Amino acid sequence: MKKSLLLIPLIIISCKKDPAVTETQNKDSMALTKQADSAAVVDSVALRKKDSIINNAPATKEVLRTGVMRNLKEDQIVRTADAGQLPFTLGEEFTKDGQELILKITDFDKPTIKAKVSTKAKDFNIRINQIKLPNGDYDGPFGREITHEIDGKGEVWLIIGKSNMASGNTKGSFTVSVE
Repeated sequence: MKKSLLLIPLIIISCKKDPAVTETQNKDSMALTKQADSAAVVDSVALRKKDSIINNAPATKEVLRTGVMRNLKEDQIVRTADAGQLPFTLGEEFTKDGQELILKITDFDKPTIKAKVSTKAKDFNIRINQIKLPNGDYDGPFGREITHEIDGKGEVWLIIGKSNMASGNTKGSFTVSVE
């Protein structure tokens, strides 16, 4: 009986304990508050597990592998991106010899475009072969990096593939960064 009388105040104190609320600096006319709560820690662990399940799902892996707005026609990979998403970096992979990537950037209205092709393989034979301007003109060939002036507004194409003037591996993964 005496033991239960000692436990009652402890239970009441532990039940009455309010979570600590702290206020951070006011930024952009918006006050942020942070609440220290053990339930939030449990929820974040559950979310990470759920996120891990989603990221490891076969459908998610297929989207990450094939990409969004991606069409494959024989040896040509066509990817489409909106200029409103600039700057961006996208990953791609050539699985056969002689493949090329056509990156179509819609609604481009900036005066210059910067693009860079990067790869981890040292002997990867890849470059920006041509650029198609909004007026329909083509220019090129280029190297792995390009800074080109754009006259007008519209769709700009970056055509990426192997260099016929160089040797090396033409299969592998690479990234294209566009500003």
